[in-house]
Amino acid sequence: MPNITPHVCKHTYCSNQAKAGMNTKTLQYLMGHSEISVTMNVYTHINYDDAEKELRRMEEFRKAQAEIEKTDSKPVSQKLFKAI
Repeated sequence: MPNITPHVCKHTYCSNQAKAGMNTKTLQYLMGHSEISVTMNVYTHINYDDAEKELRRMEEFRKAQAEIEKTDSKPVSQKLFKAI
């Protein structure tokens, strides 16, 4: 059976929160680190699959952006209130 310590759980928690998209400064605060480099370089573990998923997500975002730019519809009016 693997040796699982509270320290191992801290690494797992940090990596999972980073993968879920948690803001890095928030993660740094929750981890109790004074330097962001400790949070990101020591406690966050990302692998090939994680990088591949992020690249796919970015590609989908670029496709959606291009699709929006193709539409010829009028922009939505910014006027929400009428001055009295």
